[in-house]
Amino acid sequence: MRIMIRANALTAVAVILAGASPAMAQYGGAGPNGGSGIRTRDAVNAAILSDVSSNRQAERDAKRTPYASPGYGSIRTMKQASDACSADALGQVGRGSKLIGKPYTHSMATGWEVEGEIDPGRGDDHVPFVCSVRNGSVSGVLLK
Repeated sequence: MRIMIRANALTAVAVILAGASPAMAQYGGAGPNGGSGIRTRDAVNAAILSDVSSNRQAERDAKRTPYASPGYGSIRTMKQASDACSADALGQVGRGSKLIGKPYTHSMATGWEVEGEIDPGRGDDHVPFVCSVRNGSVSGVLLK
């Protein structure tokens, strides 16, 4: 984290110096009308504080939604959760498999849990599954 802050601070210094060079050459470092009042040291300190602040905000966001993937998923209803979990479970069982009945979906604090059964289509017994949807995306499918 410190390396990132220092790299961003050095980038900020380079941008400030590159932008300030023409003004310093023209006005002798004082800027128009008696100077701009912004010192390079203050600009670097502001860049460092900005980086630290954004890193801390990212950490707070990660603690608030620990299961979230960046961008969040598009699953917003129980029906969408049921459909997504059923599709994932069918994909894991293989071709020729069929969903048996309607999956049971119930809500949880950060999403939904979906339970159902799949017929593998090979004369085998039915395969029960449990699926979890957290923060808008399927976080896992368990075939029993």
